[in-house]
Amino acid sequence: MPKRRTYNVHEAKTQLSKLLKFVSEGQDVYIARAGVPVARLVPVTLPEGERVLGSERGRITIAGDFDAPLPAELLDAFES
Repeated sequence: MPKRRTYNVHEAKTQLSKLLKFVSEGQDVYIARAGVPVARLVPVTLPEGERVLGSERGRITIAGDFDAPLPAELLDAFES
């Protein structure tokens, strides 16, 4: 189990590079205000692979009247 480290806000501000190193090594880092933890530093997890624009082309369709005005009876239902 990773070691948990807690720092007050002032320590965290002055030692940010060191705290980021701890996080990158798998250690939990908590930042406290008046001794009460208020934040936790965690490593960023990026999705694997590169997103390709247009990869869903042909799988998603939008109705031609998608932005047409709503029928009057439906609009009335929202107002009542």
